[in-house]
Amino acid sequence: MASIEKLPMLAEGYERLITELRAFREERPKIVDAIEEARAHGDLSENAEYHAAKERQGQVEMSISDLEDKVSRAQLVDPTTLSSDRIIFGATVTLLDDDEKPVRYQIVGPYEADAKVGRISYASPLGKALIGRRVEDEIEVTVPAGDRSYLVQKIEFI
Repeated sequence: MASIEKLPMLAEGYERLITELRAFREERPKIVDAIEEARAHGDLSENAEYHAAKERQGQVEMSISDLEDKVSRAQLVDPTTLSSDRIIFGATVTLLDDDEKPVRYQIVGPYEADAKVGRISYASPLGKALIGRRVEDEIEVTVPAGDRSYLVQKIEFI
């Protein structure tokens, strides 16, 4: 029997998935109504509204299926309950970049990542390079912006 891969995520990311799933489920009846209305217009072969509604229905059903899968495999992690001298999922790390400028990231799941707010995925190039590292470790990583090097300055679980 195949094992189901768990998706670690923070409570905030889980809630975002649930909210998105709820919105798609609420859209279902509206799409059915749009299909029925378009059907009433007659010839379906040249009915753009009908085809658009059917296409949207397929997109919504695919999104619902994808989100239900993610929610069912979610493994909630509360970083405040963790501790380690190594960088693991949920850790907030302070790094010194090539210019000795501090940058701070929290290691999160792929569906929660947003580098603009300091959250990077454990599956990203930098995330992969950081997992398992300790304070004072140097990291060389190739990111979309080019080659970068960092020094791990601090590991926190907040």
